Amino acid sequence: MDIKQLLYFVTVVNEGNITAASKKLHIAQPALSKQIKQLEEELNAKLFHRGPRKIALTDAGEILFTKAKIMLELKHSIKKELEDSESGFKGTLKLGSISAISADLLENNLLKFYKKYNKIKYELYEGITPKIIDLLFSRVIEIGVVRTPFETTGLETIYLKSEPMIAAYSNDYDLDKLGDRISIEELDGKPLIIYRRFENIITSAFQKLEINPYIFCINDDSRTSLLWANSGLGIAIVPISSKNLVLANNLKYKIIDNQSLYTKIAIITLENVTLSAVATNFLNEITGDY
Repeated sequence: MDIKQLLYFVTVVNEGNITAASKKLHIAQPALSKQIKQLEEELNAKLFHRGPRKIALTDAGEILFTKAKIMLELKHSIKKELEDSESGFKGTLKLGSISAISADLLENNLLKFYKKYNKIKYELYEGITPKIIDLLFSRVIEIGVVRTPFETTGLETIYLKSEPMIAAYSNDYDLDKLGDRISIEELDGKPLIIYRRFENIITSAFQKLEINPYIFCINDDSRTSLLWANSGLGIAIVPISSKNLVLANNLKYKIIDNQSLYTKIAIITLENVTLSAVATNFLNEITGDY
């Protein structure tokens, strides 16, 4: 049994029959059938139930299919690591990121990494923090850029600078009269527009001061909160780095002076997983200033 036989076997399973697999592999159908037969003889196990149109795996076939995919992925991973090492880290960085991150983190750090490793290509996945974490555990990405709060079990986490939340608004004379920083008490009774992920920490911060906040709108994106606030519908509470996510000419903002509303950007990877050379270098570069 060798890697080529395992590739043939996995391709037959994925394509559903010998004919389609032979076309994909660019080998003759009889030669492919012979390879599969030799594999069954060597393992002393029947791998397929052969039907008129589509094959089905036996129990032994299911076991081999699972293991074969792992072995082929390992072969691919080894080859990738060697290519990274021998060609100046030529490869692909698979990165997941929330949309609301500081321009400094994205532009300056990524630009610095690009100048140093200019042969690297990128696959960027965007979404909310839970989605980025799911992509990480699914091994679709190697590194995630997320925001607190999140569950850290199974993750290696590097926290960056903390940042306050802001009250973003377009028309509120009372807030206009105040300074650059305001307290939670000064938002009492005002229609608040909040991102669902922050609902618990925002309401908790109010309730600690025995204030029942007026939550006018709960949504799933900081950009939605800002757009509603820009239209004069209420006051959006979002992290300060979110303020430039939308073109909103009417928006003004005040920093909310409350430590419980501070959040942090975090760089996450999986625990006990060896990163590719590309991902390791990126991690070192982006966290070097923090």
